[in-house]
Amino acid sequence: MFEYLLIEIENFVATITINRPEQRNAMNPESWAELHKAIRQLNEDENVRVIIITGAGDKAFVAGADIKWLHDRKPLDIYGLSVQDVLMEIFRSYKPVIAAINGYALGGGCELVLACDIRIASDQAKFGQPEIKLGILPAGGGTQQLTKSVGLVKAKEMILTGSLIDAKEAYEYGLINHVVAHDQVMNKAREIAETIAHNPPVAVRLAKIALNESATADFSSGLALEKALQAVLFGTKDKHEGTKAFLEKRTPEYVGE
Repeated sequence: MFEYLLIEIENFVATITINRPEQRNAMNPESWAELHKAIRQLNEDENVRVIIITGAGDKAFVAGADIKWLHDRKPLDIYGLSVQDVLMEIFRSYKPVIAAINGYALGGGCELVLACDIRIASDQAKFGQPEIKLGILPAGGGTQQLTKSVGLVKAKEMILTGSLIDAKEAYEYGLINHVVAHDQVMNKAREIAETIAHNPPVAVRLAKIALNESATADFSSGLALEKALQAVLFGTKDKHEGTKAFLEKRTPEYVGE
């Protein structure tokens, strides 16, 4: 089905592996289009509640974009299926997306990390937005999302210098959630994914919507949205089951309704 992606589904967790190890998983137009398609398909799959994205091999998560592709791009090409469109599909995914960062996350790879909800990094990982060195800027949401994660001052330094930071710095700046030993990245990602997958799916979905909107909505609008989403959840089978199971001191059985 996919040329550049590997997809596995187990225990309600889907793992997408960017599979271009010989290019350090650098993304070309076809692989971006496949990622866009895969996220849409997995969002419609009832057997999937959480998505993990990682890179093939042990050196790179996604080491940016295919430079020849960038060299050949024309001004209006940005208005086709752009990197920004793909990454916003991930950011708005109905289901939580976890980045398992097993190496270099540069350029579009760093922006892919920023589009994910939870980010687990190898202690050998490196992060950066080196686009400025190619005469361009990070246009996959990088100038906006990086600022929200690390703050304006640090985002300016990273983007304007194009320099790289290691996993420890990325953690200190708030870019990632956890740093683990290199061989434990997928284990930690799956641990978190399975914890989320065992929570009621509708509540997870609506909580993600409220959290995403908190980044741009004013406080009053955010509170109004929060109330509206809570009202929806009050009417779900899973809310009834969760509260009933708590009172009966048993494990709840969520159905996603």
